[in-house]
Amino acid sequence: MASTQAHGRSFIRHPADIPVDIDIDAAHRRAERRLKDVSEGGLACRSRRPLPVGSPVLLSIPLVQPPFRAAGVVVWCRRQGAVYEVGIRFDDADDLFAARMVEQVCQIERYRQQVLRDEG
Repeated sequence: MASTQAHGRSFIRHPADIPVDIDIDAAHRRAERRLKDVSEGGLACRSRRPLPVGSPVLLSIPLVQPPFRAAGVVVWCRRQGAVYEVGIRFDDADDLFAARMVEQVCQIERYRQQVLRDEG
């Protein structure tokens, strides 16, 4: 596991709780994780197992249609209780911008659903 000090501080946190699928090398199978934050450095997600630093990944957020997909690299991984928090940097700045837009759409939809529940 690499230290998170250099990378963790460059992430401006934007809270999110969005399902995200991450495909990594053949040694690991695809698994759903939970998106934690999207920032100008990339994104952070929670995983049940650690992801190797330096691993290329293909990220997918299935809550939007068509699903958002982007390539990235694991830049840090740290244990947080029973799960791992993983930092992923996007390969393309346009993907980072798109991920932030997807997060905002999901937050707006979550708010809309909450208002519908609360106010009928």
